[in-house]
Order: sequence, then C-alpha cells, then structure tokens
Amino acid sequence: MGGIGSILIVLTALPSVGWLVGLIGFILVLVAVKYISDEVRDPSVFNNMLISVLAGIAGIVVGAAFVLAELFTITSIMSGVGGPGGFEPSSLLGIVGPVMLGLAMIWVAFIVSAVFLKKSYDNIALKLNVGLFRTTALLYLIGAATLIILVGFIVLLVAVILQIVAFFSIQEQPVQPTAPPQPSPV
Repeated sequence: MGGIGSILIVLTALPSVGWLVGLIGFILVLVAVKYISDEVRDPSVFNNMLISVLAGIAGIVVGAAFVLAELFTITSIMSGVGGPGGFEPSSLLGIVGPVMLGLAMIWVAFIVSAVFLKKSYDNIALKLNVGLFRTTALLYLIGAATLIILVGFIVLLVAVILQIVAFFSIQEQPVQPTAPPQPSPV
C-alpha cells in the first residue's frame, strides 16, 4: 500500500488530475505507516508521521494565506495605476518583504515536517530492518532544507523514488532479532 501510494505521489505532476492522484497516494502512505506502527507495536511511528503531516499542512495554510493576502494587496495597488493613490515603486518594496516572510514560513514548516518524518522513518528502518527508510528520511530532510535554493525539488523527487523502493522492500513478516547463542553446559 505504501509503495503504490508513493508511486501515486510521483504522479502528482500529471496535468489536471495530478493533485487528486497525489492526494490519494499521500493517504495510502499514511495508512501504510499506521499499519506498520500497529504491526511493530510502536505508536511513535505513526504519531511522528502525523505531526509531520500536520506541520506541513499548517505551514502551507498559514504561509499561503499570508502570501495570498499580500498578492491581493499588490493587485489592489496595481488596479489603481494612473489614479489618485496609484502604483508607486516604494509601495512595492513594502509588499515584497511580507511575501518573502510567508514563503519563509512555508519553508520552515517543511523543515519541521521533515524532522518528524525522519523520526518516523528512522523507527521504521530500525523495527523492520529496512535501511532505505533511513536514507529516504535523510533525503527528505536535505530536500526540505534545500528547497530555498530550488535544488531541494530534485532531492525530494529522489527521496520519493527511494520511498517507493523502501516500501516494496518490506518483508511480509517483521525481522525478529535473533537471540544470542546459549553457552554450552560445562
């Protein structure tokens, strides 16, 4: 389920229906992490993923609202071009700062989200003995941190591809640690 969901997340780039396909994939990944959390009897796996999701959504909503409010202000100023109180270059400077602040809020939320995703995937890697989850988590964190210089988008794409492989690498039964050999009787 997590592998299929991850594939659907990659298909988010499709025109028109991509956002819906990506949303379905995202939900499938969440359900898969919930099943893993239940299977390994570690609620922190799902709780960290849930915090990651909520941080990302909150950051997007707050940051986007901030940016949209400023863009609305820009269109109001631009519509008054030529009339009294029309567009002045100095008014644009007062708008760029708040837009950048809104984008920075989204970026910080993505980093916080990636930190909690890393905690969740590190636990999954430990419990299921699938090291690709640890690598995926690290790439998500690096991708989120480097989004500001746009390299992060490529890193995040690689992370999603590794996530696909990681989910499909999960064995049917979790690996049980082997007991140390018992000393022979003397």
